[in-house]
Amino acid sequence: MNKKQVFIIGLDEFNLGKIKKLPEAKECEFQSALDISEIRNVGKYDMKKLVNLCIERIDNHGQIDAIASYFDFPGTVLIPVIAQKYNLPAPDKDSILKCEHKFWSRMEQQKAIPNHIPMFKAFDPFDDNAFDKLEMIPPFWIKPTKSFRSILAYRISTEAYFYEVLKKIRKHIHFIAKPFQELMQIYDIPEEVSGMKETCIAETMISGHQCTLEGYVFNGNVVSYGIVDSLRDENRSSFSRYEYPSFLPQEVQFRMNDIARRAIQQIGMDNSPFNVEFFYNHTADKIYLLEINPRISQAHADMFEKLHGISHHSVMLSLALDRKPEPLYYNGDFNKAAHFMLRTYESGLIRKVPTNNEINILKKFIPGLEIKISVKEGTHTSEMQGQDSYSFELANIFIGGHDQVDLMEKYNKCLEGLTFEIEYDESVHLH
Repeated sequence: MNKKQVFIIGLDEFNLGKIKKLPEAKECEFQSALDISEIRNVGKYDMKKLVNLCIERIDNHGQIDAIASYFDFPGTVLIPVIAQKYNLPAPDKDSILKCEHKFWSRMEQQKAIPNHIPMFKAFDPFDDNAFDKLEMIPPFWIKPTKSFRSILAYRISTEAYFYEVLKKIRKHIHFIAKPFQELMQIYDIPEEVSGMKETCIAETMISGHQCTLEGYVFNGNVVSYGIVDSLRDENRSSFSRYEYPSFLPQEVQFRMNDIARRAIQQIGMDNSPFNVEFFYNHTADKIYLLEINPRISQAHADMFEKLHGISHHSVMLSLALDRKPEPLYYNGDFNKAAHFMLRTYESGLIRKVPTNNEINILKKFIPGLEIKISVKEGTHTSEMQGQDSYSFELANIFIGGHDQVDLMEKYNKCLEGLTFEIEYDESVHLH
């Protein structure tokens, strides 16, 4: 029997390793539509070139049965283009863009779940009177209408700080905003969205316990299958770790499922995985939706594997093959799992990173441990792409355990056993 030819946009070794362990993988061969190196740490995004590169590789291969991606821009937005050309199952392009364009997404959410979103307003970052026109009292957040990994997202505390960070936004916003706009024009999206000069959005503060609901839509049925907690370092804006499963009360999780279902149906998404980021404000007993991403979160994959025995790449793969995903049973080796993000909050030159020997010693003592080092020796943190506005990610550490205490004990062992040496810049500090 011929194997199914599955093309992945943004194929990388770590996720390919997870995918190859899936039961469905036996009947598939996985090909690279685009390699990870072609969509991350790049000088610019040329959308037409990327589309043509995908098509060229598929045509040279001679067969395609499915297209998928677990990466944000430009991964998810390219899927409908490729799917349409080769008549493959995929979500509708408008539904993808209604998730990816933060202002358009809020407009749709406002129709279905108005009580679960913050006040918001789009603005032009090149407008010298932008702050006055917003008519918002700090603190509030500003971010590009298209971004990923919280790039150029800032918590605004004063008018002076607003204009200070606007300089950074003006310098860097075109890196993603321009190709995203080009793609919307390729897609023939209405001019009132594709031609917007307001490439940033301001939102009133929402706070509480942050988490991400993972789910999918198949033949119009919206299914949620797991909620992951997103935890921050004290007094920090960056995530310190993800933990699964969530410790939120079951009743709160059910309410999140319902809010996600209404938002997804309003957007018109079908035959797609998704993840929805939420805040639960315990004091007010209120749930707020932060954003919708039309993909699995690959950052959660190892945690799902540790609890369920397989990663939720199985959901992505089943949908790409036009099948209803199988339920995820608790067949894993652990009761609790975490994905820690080891960060530095100051800029500098990376002099030394942990050796393979250091990592292997830790793996002997901590079953199931996986470590991805995110930096290279001789790199300055300023050269690192895809960082949030407040920190630099040095490593991803994936741990399984009996409970949260067990996870933290194992993580502290990792910190003792991993050696990073950073020559910090003098007098340069992140906010």
